[in-house]
Amino acid sequence: MSNPWTIDSPRTKISEPAYAWERHGDLPGRHVNVNEGPEFLSHGGKMFVVFSASGCWTDFYALGALEARIDADPLKASSWRKIDHPLMKSDPAAKAFGPGHNGFFQSPDGKEEWIIYHANPAPGEGCGNLRSPRMQRFTWDRSGEPDFGKPAPIGQPMPKPGR
Repeated sequence: MSNPWTIDSPRTKISEPAYAWERHGDLPGRHVNVNEGPEFLSHGGKMFVVFSASGCWTDFYALGALEARIDADPLKASSWRKIDHPLMKSDPAAKAFGPGHNGFFQSPDGKEEWIIYHANPAPGEGCGNLRSPRMQRFTWDRSGEPDFGKPAPIGQPMPKPGR
């Protein structure tokens, strides 16, 4: 970018729906594939772009991710590898349907990592005003990928981020 509001290079597509879990998006008379809402995350020599996949109007809306080495060129599509499974998806037992559009933050003491996202409390509620913000602590798996776990149930007490 030549400044914070002007792009001065060609666009680079680094993701498009490739897996079945990313391709739920039927609407009357058409189908829409979705990878949207990218958020950057880095850890242990890797960088990630976490995104929402499938249509928000479906209960299949889920979080996926691309991963690359931290020293890779992020503008080269070949730098990125798409993780082949959703990192967070609907969980009826937790009353969490269509989790998506996330962000990340650290606890005030810098020792915990947290995800904030939205989800619906019941199936079939789509992209409307019934979605609620939710947050929970997350960790990293042995391969260095983020492990968001299952969505926390509504009303489940949880500790405050570390101080």
